[in-house]
Amino acid sequence: MSTIIDGNTRLVVQGITGRDGSFHAQQMREYGTNVVAGVTPGKGGQKFDGDVPIFDTVAEAVRATDANTSVIYVRAPFAADAIMEASDAGCKLVVCISEGVPVRDMLKVVPFLKERGTRLVGPNCPGLIAPAHKVKVGILPASILTPGNVAVVSRSGTLTYEVVFQLTRSGMGQSTCIGIGGDPIIGTNFIDTLGMFQADEETDAIVLIGEIGGSDEEEAARYIKDKVTKPVVAFIAGQTAPPGKRMGHAGAIVSGGSGLAADKIAAFQAVGVPVARIPSEITALLKKAAPGLAS
Repeated sequence: MSTIIDGNTRLVVQGITGRDGSFHAQQMREYGTNVVAGVTPGKGGQKFDGDVPIFDTVAEAVRATDANTSVIYVRAPFAADAIMEASDAGCKLVVCISEGVPVRDMLKVVPFLKERGTRLVGPNCPGLIAPAHKVKVGILPASILTPGNVAVVSRSGTLTYEVVFQLTRSGMGQSTCIGIGGDPIIGTNFIDTLGMFQADEETDAIVLIGEIGGSDEEEAARYIKDKVTKPVVAFIAGQTAPPGKRMGHAGAIVSGGSGLAADKIAAFQAVGVPVARIPSEITALLKKAAPGLAS
């Protein structure tokens, strides 16, 4: 079965009547995702897209539809409360697309979710997609994906799209693609995802897209050495970023000599993970690391 999402996913969309929520709810439905409910306080009893019931709270939506997954399209000041509401209602997977969620809000969210056994993807992420199951939760452009056995995990949304497009063009389909987000505090990190991909019978190889800032990539390299037997190819974004300047993501900053691209690249190379200099090299490296993936 696929990692995290599959044909059993029953999705509730928080913020379904907003501009972004309504657009992406329609996109997810058209792709094949089972969107069973929407939530917008004050609009309970209405319908979205003709037949999706809207509720005032996630608890009401879960009770009425057996939703087990939530995706959040609400403004940053309200995103933390939306995440905790979904978890408290019983959703075991929560995907938060919202950008700019305050770090201090996330400090409250993380222990709250841990107590309830909820997995969070994000915030500030594009979500995830399982092409073979025709399920996506988030904003990834489904048209560039094709079913296959290469898993992709990335801190960058747009780089995910670029790499997936090149994989598809090279005849290498994808099992699961997940954007974990680039904020300093996120719910699912590289190690979490690598463990799931290692256990996933639909995944034969892994592409990891990191970036400057923090130590997640170095920790992932150590985990790969000890726990991952499947071929892994990596790319690190921000190799030319000047120290002390944040590049795009809140977590993508080199400060005090830590978080350098060179250190991350060296950590992967030390455990036998080839690292692409530019994104377009990933497919060639993957063909060498895992012969037979390309059709």
